[in-house]
Amino acid sequence: MSTQTPPRSSWLKPALIGAALVAIAAIGYSSLASSTPAPDVTFIDIKGQKISSQSLRGKVFMVNFWATSCATCVKEMPQMVETYNKFKGQGMEFVAVAMKYDAPNYVLNYAETNRLPFTVALDSGGDIAKAFGDVTLTPTTFLIDKNGKIIKRYVGEPDFPALHKLLEKTIAG
Repeated sequence: MSTQTPPRSSWLKPALIGAALVAIAAIGYSSLASSTPAPDVTFIDIKGQKISSQSLRGKVFMVNFWATSCATCVKEMPQMVETYNKFKGQGMEFVAVAMKYDAPNYVLNYAETNRLPFTVALDSGGDIAKAFGDVTLTPTTFLIDKNGKIIKRYVGEPDFPALHKLLEKTIAG
């Protein structure tokens, strides 16, 4: 009794079809993951002004969850300021959301002392952090495109050169 190996064509075609389906599924998943809509929230800045995420539609914007007690947040803030200053002329907006446990007077003092040029909002009830997927780790930053879709989430300090390239591409697109 001899055992013959099946001809290559009998297993090659199903293998290629399977590989193609896996690739299509991966592409579908990544495009789905990169098009999560940003939640509809209203930010209340340190001056008491309300800014809705709806009002930011049509612009690329970043939402940065931070705290004055977070060493990484404080370390990255000058680079966030540089990023904002570099791209604000191209229509980018930026909202720094202080976590609910951050004392409002600390946030106000930090924002004034460091002359933060962008919107600094308080999340006193934690509702904004909840709406963005229950953010608990700081810093966490979301990059949102002109259509209101989250295209990138950074937990920890972003790779700023890569962030700048992504901002250039997103603003141009």
